[in-house]
Amino acid sequence: MVDKTAPRSQLRLEWVYGYRGHQCRNNLYYTASKDVVFFVAGVGVVYNVKDHKQRFFLGHDDDIVSLALHPERTLVATGQIGKAPYICVWNSYTMETVSILNGAHHQGVAAMAFDKEGKKLVSVGLDQQSTINVWDWAKGKVIATTRGHSDRVFDIQFNPNKDNAIISCGVKHIKFWTLCGNSLTAKKGIFGKKGELQTILSLSFGDGELIYSGTMSGDIYIWTGINLSSVIEGAHKGAIYTMDRCDDGYCTGGKDGCIKLWDVDFKPITSIDIKDTNEGYTGLILRSVTWRGEKILAGTQNSEIYEITVRERDQPRCLIQGHAEGELWALAVHPKRPIFVTGSDDHTLRVWNMSDMELISQTTLDHSIRSCAMNSDGTFIAAGLQDGSFQVFRTKDLSEIVHIRDRKEVLHEMKYSPDGNYLAVGSNDNFVDIYSVQQKYKKVGQCSGNSSFITHLDWSEDSKYLQTNSGAAERLFYRMPTGKQATNREEIRNIHWFSWTCVLGPEVNGIWEKYTDTNDVNAVDSYFGCEVAVTGDDFGMVKMFRFPSLKKGAKFRKYVGHSAHVTNVRWSHDKQRVISLGGADHAIFQWRYLPDGIVNNDDDLPEQSATAFADSDSEDSDSDISDVGELDSDVENENQITYDRNIYKEDATRLKKAIKEEMKPGEKRLKAPNQGVKLEFVHGYRGYDCRNNLFYTQSGEIVYHVAAVGIVYTKDKHSQRFYLEHTDDILSLSLHPVKDFVATGQVGRDAEIHVWEADTLKTLSILKGQHQRGVCALDFSVDGKKLASVGLDDNHTIVVWDWKKGDKLATTRGHKDKIFVIKWNPHDINKLVTVGMKHIKFWTQTGGGFTSNRGTFGTVAKLDTMLCASYGKSDEVCFTGGSSGSVYIWQGLNLQKAVKAHDGPCFSMHSLDRGYVTGGKDGTLGLWDDQFERCLKTYTVKRSSLAPGTKGILMEDCPAIRAIVLGHGHILVGTKNSEVLEVEKSGPMHILIQGHKEGEMWGLATHPNKDYCVTVSDDKSLRIWDISTEHKMVNCKILKKAGRCCCFSPDGKVIAVGLKDGSFCVVNSDTLEDMVSFHHRKEEISDIKFSPDPGKYLAVGSHDNFVDIYNVMSSKRVGVCKGSSSYITHVDWDSKGKLLVSNSGAREQLFFEAPRGKRQTMKNAEIEKLGWDSWTGVLGHTCEGIWPPKCDVTDVNAASLSHDRRLLATGDDFGFVKIFEYPAKGKFAKYKKYVGHSAHVTNVRWGHHDQRLLSVGGADTALMVWIHGDPHERLGCHGNSDTSDTESEEEGYDSDVSREKNMDYESKTYANPIRDTTGVKPHLKHCDQSDKPSVSRQAPEPTKVQKSEVSVSTAGKRKKTISHVQGLKLDYIHGYRGFDCRNNLHYVNDGADIVFHAAAVGVVHNIASGNQTFYLEHTDDIICLTANQNPKYQHIIASGQIGAFPAVFVWDSITKATLSIIQGFHQRGVCSVDFSSSGKYLVTVGIDDEHSIAVWRWQEGALVGSIAGHTDRLFHAEFRPDSDSQFVSVGVKHIKFWTVTGGVLTGKKGLLTPAGQGTEAVKMQTMLSIAFASNEVTYTGCMSGDIFVWQGTSLLRLVTKAHSGPIFTIYTSLRDGLIVSGGKEVGKDGAPIKLWDQEMKRCRSFQLDTGSTVDVIKSVCRAKGKILVGTKDSEIIEIAEKTGAVQTLIRGHSEGELWGLSTHPNMARFATCSHDGTLRIWDVANKMMVSKVVVSAAQCVHYSPDGQMLAVGLKSGEFMILQIGGLKVWAKKRDRNKTITDIRFSPDCKYLAVGCEENCVDIYDMSQGPSVPRICYCKGISSFVIQMDYSANSKYIRVSSGSYEHQVFEVLTGAPLNDQSVISKITWATWTSVLGNEVVGVWPRNADNADVNCAHLSHTGNALATGDDFGLVKLFDFPTAEKFAEYKKYVGHSAHVTNVRFTFDDTNLISIGGDDSCIFVWKTM
Repeated sequence: MVDKTAPRSQLRLEWVYGYRGHQCRNNLYYTASKDVVFFVAGVGVVYNVKDHKQRFFLGHDDDIVSLALHPERTLVATGQIGKAPYICVWNSYTMETVSILNGAHHQGVAAMAFDKEGKKLVSVGLDQQSTINVWDWAKGKVIATTRGHSDRVFDIQFNPNKDNAIISCGVKHIKFWTLCGNSLTAKKGIFGKKGELQTILSLSFGDGELIYSGTMSGDIYIWTGINLSSVIEGAHKGAIYTMDRCDDGYCTGGKDGCIKLWDVDFKPITSIDIKDTNEGYTGLILRSVTWRGEKILAGTQNSEIYEITVRERDQPRCLIQGHAEGELWALAVHPKRPIFVTGSDDHTLRVWNMSDMELISQTTLDHSIRSCAMNSDGTFIAAGLQDGSFQVFRTKDLSEIVHIRDRKEVLHEMKYSPDGNYLAVGSNDNFVDIYSVQQKYKKVGQCSGNSSFITHLDWSEDSKYLQTNSGAAERLFYRMPTGKQATNREEIRNIHWFSWTCVLGPEVNGIWEKYTDTNDVNAVDSYFGCEVAVTGDDFGMVKMFRFPSLKKGAKFRKYVGHSAHVTNVRWSHDKQRVISLGGADHAIFQWRYLPDGIVNNDDDLPEQSATAFADSDSEDSDSDISDVGELDSDVENENQITYDRNIYKEDATRLKKAIKEEMKPGEKRLKAPNQGVKLEFVHGYRGYDCRNNLFYTQSGEIVYHVAAVGIVYTKDKHSQRFYLEHTDDILSLSLHPVKDFVATGQVGRDAEIHVWEADTLKTLSILKGQHQRGVCALDFSVDGKKLASVGLDDNHTIVVWDWKKGDKLATTRGHKDKIFVIKWNPHDINKLVTVGMKHIKFWTQTGGGFTSNRGTFGTVAKLDTMLCASYGKSDEVCFTGGSSGSVYIWQGLNLQKAVKAHDGPCFSMHSLDRGYVTGGKDGTLGLWDDQFERCLKTYTVKRSSLAPGTKGILMEDCPAIRAIVLGHGHILVGTKNSEVLEVEKSGPMHILIQGHKEGEMWGLATHPNKDYCVTVSDDKSLRIWDISTEHKMVNCKILKKAGRCCCFSPDGKVIAVGLKDGSFCVVNSDTLEDMVSFHHRKEEISDIKFSPDPGKYLAVGSHDNFVDIYNVMSSKRVGVCKGSSSYITHVDWDSKGKLLVSNSGAREQLFFEAPRGKRQTMKNAEIEKLGWDSWTGVLGHTCEGIWPPKCDVTDVNAASLSHDRRLLATGDDFGFVKIFEYPAKGKFAKYKKYVGHSAHVTNVRWGHHDQRLLSVGGADTALMVWIHGDPHERLGCHGNSDTSDTESEEEGYDSDVSREKNMDYESKTYANPIRDTTGVKPHLKHCDQSDKPSVSRQAPEPTKVQKSEVSVSTAGKRKKTISHVQGLKLDYIHGYRGFDCRNNLHYVNDGADIVFHAAAVGVVHNIASGNQTFYLEHTDDIICLTANQNPKYQHIIASGQIGAFPAVFVWDSITKATLSIIQGFHQRGVCSVDFSSSGKYLVTVGIDDEHSIAVWRWQEGALVGSIAGHTDRLFHAEFRPDSDSQFVSVGVKHIKFWTVTGGVLTGKKGLLTPAGQGTEAVKMQTMLSIAFASNEVTYTGCMSGDIFVWQGTSLLRLVTKAHSGPIFTIYTSLRDGLIVSGGKEVGKDGAPIKLWDQEMKRCRSFQLDTGSTVDVIKSVCRAKGKILVGTKDSEIIEIAEKTGAVQTLIRGHSEGELWGLSTHPNMARFATCSHDGTLRIWDVANKMMVSKVVVSAAQCVHYSPDGQMLAVGLKSGEFMILQIGGLKVWAKKRDRNKTITDIRFSPDCKYLAVGCEENCVDIYDMSQGPSVPRICYCKGISSFVIQMDYSANSKYIRVSSGSYEHQVFEVLTGAPLNDQSVISKITWATWTSVLGNEVVGVWPRNADNADVNCAHLSHTGNALATGDDFGLVKLFDFPTAEKFAEYKKYVGHSAHVTNVRFTFDDTNLISIGGDDSCIFVWKTM
């Protein structure tokens, strides 16, 4: 076997081809030693021009993008991009890192500069705020940090003429900064009158106050102070990217490729135009210039560096070349010479010489190159292109030999065969094609069989075989040249491969890590001779492995430098070098290969710094270990605790979704019990792995924690209050220095920190999103504003929070080992200390990061593990307690002395006013003076010190002390054994609280007739507790082994205890003396039970799968119950003591007869009837409902049936205690659940009267006592924790609600064609246009389309002729989105205007004048809109839209200015927006799967907090009108009351009560709308028509049947508190609008009189005595409150596609018809609907030429003709079954043409009267008819169809006309077709899945309007025979524009939207 070690040979970087010119600037300099320094990819390069050598700096791990040169010109600073980008300062001579600056930038470092002394460095980031940091770079410390600008900053410099002055410039700004102390303050540059405000790209400095800057326009702006003083106009033709100052003057360069030299007064000296020199090319762009003496360096956008001598400026010398921007993949190496070829997405193919390191030749092709190959003698180069073709060139002059286009998709790989006869080409469409070289590259074979694209291929030595790899990780073999697949194993085994570049196969298994994806290694090349292979991967690594490498996960050597993807690697012909390519960094690296044994003594290789290469098998040596004292066992254990959970509480919600999947339809879940319990007392304190977690509040209460409960304990009442919002173990607790605020940190995937009030137990803030696994240490800063936290992730991340806002202020990696304590320095609010495993670190918070220094022990003491810390009286003095028992005294970073304080570790320390107190593992506390010089007094915690009458018993003397604090004249102590004690100064101690020690706790039993219970745990103790109001431990006993179960005998006199080693013992319950013990089993005893009175038998179940039965009197084993196939979990007796039931781990429920243990079978009914003495099992049909869905993930550990057999309590692995109704039959019974325990609840038991329920936690060691009142007090037991599963099945669904609920916006979002068309789009067809002679004797061509010479006579005035149409302006919209949106209609401007939305337009409509103005920034349907009610923010509107990443726009309704755009969180759409009471916050609701809710500070667009709202659709969320933090959301069976706590949204479900209706709680309904009243009252309108009234979060009462149908909208008027509701009412008598008083007791009803049978109100609003109403049918109506008078303001078509449109031939009117079943006639001038008639779903409409008739085509296939007068039906006829798609009268009114989806056109004779006989029909149409146009003489008709074809037919016969010469002479009456050569230009480039639906030619014949599936109305010139013609575009419709028509006189254009059902009226210009 080949070993898995790394190869002994090595690679060294020898040369980098390229220079990073794109997106970077000013990154090219001469160093002091005249070398050129620049960067490419992740490498800093120092290039010695004279010796033609490069040296490299490799300290970065991603692309370098900025560079600055130190004033002494030896040190260089480089900044990179990346998640956590950093800056390196390095020496350009030695290539060593001098300093690393990290943690203060995000995304990247855009620019940097040193100050003139070189001490400071300023950097600006690529993040949103363009953060500017000033560094003391030598210390790696941020001096000052600030937000630079809201847009990009391009250059930043220190002003050399003024100390501490910095100038930054960028997009449209220049700022002048002053650095003072640790702050930067800015003044903006004042542009004034001298020049326009524009983007500034580069800076340079003159003398005194003068500052020069290069601008985007090519001018140079000269500044004096902060004012623009003069401008040098047109210094360059285009942007000036770079400026450089030297002793002789200045040089500038930019987009025009020209270098200009200026003298010291900025007068021009000369200009050097590189692009006109022999080396230049057009389009050359300069990104960096530098002028030193005679020489000028210039770097270009396309990666060249030129050197120019000033005297010979026409002969620049090219020093460096590389590929320009674009990915680089193609690489081939010459088989005989040191030459290689590369090809890139910059379209160039380049040939390089490796020994001279230079470009030999290059050529530019038409496409991106993705692969290339050289033949066996290197004479030809083949290049594979992005378009699927390949070209072959001669190597010597790059002349093209052949270009073959066989494939359409990109070619990834190509290789010539070793004999040179064939070329194999692998493409993206899964084939490899074989071409014969001799036969002019004729295709001779094809390899198929790969199921994915080809990635690699290799030939065999004899050119007879080929192997391929594909993207699906297949490896196949083919015979050549035919391409037949070879599958015979034997045949394949004997192939000798010529090369090995494949990434798959046994030989290269080792390049894959054990569990990787098989596409992250992009390239391999093997050198058979030395048995090595090199690889390039997606992580920027070049690696070297042994070859062959058979086992996965082989060791390797790795080399950095490339930034992201290494796309290709190849060995040179002589195997001396390796070439690697970077994909995104488009850099070419040339590596020297050093075979095994050759040391790097080769002079021509650059010296490497130590960072340059790393070998994966060389571990970092750990230098710390050498001198460490031995570790204390406790400390070691604590370090090793992991807090990973297999499952977290948040998974429960995910599993809950599974309930719906697993329930059969119609199955009902058993209802939840109506009784509950409430937490009364918790025994326990978390001391074993936590510390400093015990405090006095100001009122003398005690705060601590255990399990997931924060506890506030009142000593004099001996009572507890609980904070229960945590979801898992609390690990750390800290008290605010000023107020009684508590911070607690918990375990969790995304571990949360809660800050809460000790007094009210209200959550103030939740901090999350920064820590993983858990939060192990917390500390408030001395002013209480900041909170520091430490996480349990691998880096032990430290975070500093502004806890009130929930913002993270700073973060850093803490230490690789566990940190125990973090402490703020009370004297300096930026300093902290952390102590932990073998470390103490002093931190300084600097901006967004930290700088840290380790404490140095020096010779004073050995390195120790630190466990606690405290500060002295000055900011430099710090005391820490170590695991050796010493207290260490620090001055600054240095250890001054160590004082022995305890035997064993010193765990805790607290500072007092004068002195300190410490506690240690030795159980003593010491009081010290303020210098830790003398110990004033010691106290030892032991039984003899306890005060008489204390509550409890000390388990052992001298327990380790984990927390200590002084206050209220006492010392408060927390021990490792979970005791909380209070020590009086004089010495006596009181036990306040105690619990079990560390170890799992499983055993729990309650006394049969007293308020006692017994627990046993893995801490080897048995404890008896008083669970009455005394709440104390009354007795305890140490057991030999860990206890796992226990029980009382029926008379309560003895206790049996089962132990973990398989033994059990029986003890006297009073004295706890052993009576008897047995050891018959090897595995743990898991349950033990006495048979009922008189307790004759004892059943003992064990993990050996048996239950043993013992006779109590004779103490003998009398029977064994066999039959379980797994360990026993529970045992129970029947009440007679005859029958035993057991549960096992294999989920078996078995029955045995006592005492022999004979197995019985029982029927379900018998089991239920039988009286059981106890029921603690979790199996069987009576318990089916307690198991959650997918319960293989988690177990129910225990159950207990109450003595009245009504309630079954359970404990599960989620940490929930649940209560079910018994028996819990059927799946997923509903329950009440209670939180408090952290992970596993291992046991639950009811007390003897069912008054209390006890539960024990496995890992959290807590015993919780829950009190259970009788049913009358049950409201009191509805504790906060009562989050029962209240979703109930709802009766029936209202059609309007379910429509809205199931609305799928995705189908509308994208531009999908609204019709299914087939065929080739017109712009993709080939059209021949016969060239006509320009001069011809023939008669002139007839006009294509009849032009209207109409002169419009306007009553007696002069005739005016129509002018040409030049443009459009939106004038009016008929329509309002009511059918699936609501609460989207508001008064603004004091009731003068209304604002609403239609399609993608926000509309402001003036009520008095009827004029409309529009907000047009939305890109798709708006589906919600709200107005800001705060008087400070009048006229401010927020509206949200649909879309993949929808935006919310906040805008001003008067100016239409966009104030803020909020995007990037919701998906699919935003369905609700609402402003908070101050107007500063905005709540939004998404229609993504999570139905997420987000709260924003809209002015900054900052996300305050967000959360998944509900599993089903949410309709609406609204802030309380008096709050900025509380809001309510409603949705499908959902109402939640939310609070913004810090950066987290916390929600409480509404609690359902009987609401005065009776005994049963009201069922949950689908809630649709919200309104508010004072005193926390909320009203929600629901689907049934009831209004629910809530007080706080509980249901107060119902307003039943407020409306007869769903209540879609309620509006609270802030002025008088009255409430308007709007609902769905059926029939004439219903009142859809009601106005209520504040209590919703009385109301006034309003009718609408719309005439429809059902009124559905979707929006209401009220102002100044008027009520504004929006209906589902797109009407907006205003009602006067006093009179009830109704005025309709807006009308529109209601929901249904809108297709039909026709304009009146001689009046400003038009007709529309829609799938909503109506035909409507509109008047343009009066902006109103004239008449409406109900037909049925209609598709098309047409006015007759005389304006007397209207023809309407229906979806049913029928058509009707109506007379205009009175709209009476004149005729109707139905000859077809499918939709009529177009209908047209002929110009002479004789004929009517009807086109339909049945692919034909019927012609009817109108002159025969209402019988309208059909005279003929046109057939042979290949698809459905879209549009029809008549010729002007009515003889011909032109038909366009859905297959993009158009045909001409004769009207009288229906015969097709195919004679082009006749067709070309026809003049058409109208033009509405989108097909034909005349209009090919209307089709856009991106019309793949979107059609142009309609067109109409203006009557003047010059302008063609079109409507398309992108929602655009466009205006083209006619005809548009060129493809992709120019146009003007107009937005507003959302998705599909279905029809457009000019009015008769071209003054208006009407357009209609398909989905948005809106009619837009445009004015023509």
